[in-house]
Amino acid sequence: METNVFTAASHGFVPKNSKQVLKEIFGFSGFRGLQEAIINHVIAGRNAVVLMPTGGGKSLCYQIPAIVRPGTGIVVSPLIALMKDQVEALRESGVNAAFLNSSLDYKESRLIEEDLRNGRLDLLYVAPERVMTEWFQDLLSQIDISIFAIDEAHCVSQWGHNFRPEYAELYVLAKRFPEVPLIALTATADGPTRNDIFDRLSLRNAELFISGFDRPNITYRVQEKNDPKSQLLSFIQQEHSHDAGIIYCQTRNRVEEIAEWLAKSGVKALPYHAGLDAKVRERNQTRFIREEKIVMVATIAFGMGIDKPNVRFVAHLDIPRTLEGYYQETGRAGRDGLPSTAMLLYGLSDVIETQSRIKSSELDDRQKRIELQKFQALLGYCESVLCRRSIVLSYFGENPPSSCNNCDNCITPPISWNGTVAAQKALSAVYRTSETFGVGYLIDILTGKLTPRVKDWHHDQLKTFGVGKEFNKAEWHAIFRQLIAGGYLSVDVEGHGSLKLNKESMAILKGEKEISLRRIEKKASPKERKPESSQKAFADEVEEELFEALRERRLALAREANVPPYIIFHDSTLLEMAHSKPTSLSQMNRIPGVGARKLERYGQIFLDLIAEFGA
Repeated sequence: METNVFTAASHGFVPKNSKQVLKEIFGFSGFRGLQEAIINHVIAGRNAVVLMPTGGGKSLCYQIPAIVRPGTGIVVSPLIALMKDQVEALRESGVNAAFLNSSLDYKESRLIEEDLRNGRLDLLYVAPERVMTEWFQDLLSQIDISIFAIDEAHCVSQWGHNFRPEYAELYVLAKRFPEVPLIALTATADGPTRNDIFDRLSLRNAELFISGFDRPNITYRVQEKNDPKSQLLSFIQQEHSHDAGIIYCQTRNRVEEIAEWLAKSGVKALPYHAGLDAKVRERNQTRFIREEKIVMVATIAFGMGIDKPNVRFVAHLDIPRTLEGYYQETGRAGRDGLPSTAMLLYGLSDVIETQSRIKSSELDDRQKRIELQKFQALLGYCESVLCRRSIVLSYFGENPPSSCNNCDNCITPPISWNGTVAAQKALSAVYRTSETFGVGYLIDILTGKLTPRVKDWHHDQLKTFGVGKEFNKAEWHAIFRQLIAGGYLSVDVEGHGSLKLNKESMAILKGEKEISLRRIEKKASPKERKPESSQKAFADEVEEELFEALRERRLALAREANVPPYIIFHDSTLLEMAHSKPTSLSQMNRIPGVGARKLERYGQIFLDLIAEFGA
């Protein structure tokens, strides 16, 4: 059997039907959403900007045109790990792909350049820094180029200046090679970011494709942070004890602390942050990619280049700064479409610290205002009693239904209450203490706690002293947090976290405005049952045992081939094998994700294993 039957570079044959490529190479019988429209648009030689959620199939939108059109597709990708994963997956499917980056030695690079010159590559992945060199652009001018694809295109705007400055210079591709179609792709981009992509890449005449931002397989949950370590461990043990996951922390020290604590608690946890030795980072990342059930504890430096599809949860132990960043990070869960969880723990100190960091940063005043507005949008998401998915999708300009039935607010609707009187008491305490103190001291005033500091300031003589005894310390923390999140109180950076009144707080104090607050109470977790992924996945115990056996066989094959397990087959493909229990190669070929190359290489191996279970 020809293993590369539909790769143009290998066989000199250019297929005309993108559906043929989809089935024979990638093993899927039909496109999803806007994939077909995007692919045909680019095959026809036109430019495109694509917004598609993580796990939505963005890669196929440039990989298939690169295979169908004559020449080599040049893919600009920001991270080595991402290039390596993509190339390994393509090669496993029978596509001639390669990458050029700093991980290769001189001899390896020369061999790939020779393949490129001789037209033996369908796709070549390169970093933006290499693309911008004059010698590489001269090399490109000597070959046939099928398409240019710019992955993670939001880097042009959102991180272009601080993260990879070369992204902002990629407009030269459109100017130097105007006849080559260019496709820019990203999973997360608000209106201003989209405009930057069009302008900075000289794509003003490109078609914009927005397939939607929804990730319906992810359950979104926000919890008040009270004992984060215990909350995290309980979450993992009860819901994801056999799963891979990512845990995000703000600081490097916190990453190492949580990873060490989880490891001592029996979780296979590894740390990842920019301060670790490069070899340690690489080793930990490789283990996460190539092993099962590894939990990575990391700063946000980790994740963008990770293509692992079966990450079953993403947990944030500290609040992110923007809704865009948060949504992109949570999108690293469940790329294979199977049920997954995104959990965020946050508390009052997170809110104050983050606002303080933004206000005391070196950003100019305009950018600070923008950052504070974005953080305010994230706080609104955290504190809202509405469907969390609808809040996120509305933020990105979509019109979602009012309920998704797959977030904590929809599964167990929270209770709101008229908190006007409580808010007036809190704001009055701020006013009567001359806007000089932080939350902890104000709670002492409200609850009537006669501390030495209160006595020294004679604040036990205030009218507000002891007027809030109906709420305990935790409840007052929640009230203050919601007042800050709602913009009814401001945090003074120079005043070491002291709270300040503003126009909104004066309206409440004067009785001109009422406010609803979210009631803080312990409620049954929507996941205090067997994880939803297990509930939905298996018809019986035999099917579950077969799935685990298929995963073990896949892991063994992956180790032999020195590739990540998901390069062999995704969990979703193995799950379908366990469901349908094929008994022949023709039946196996109908399972999504089983292309011609993989059918030839692995089909009989998995059929034999399925037969052992009495299929």
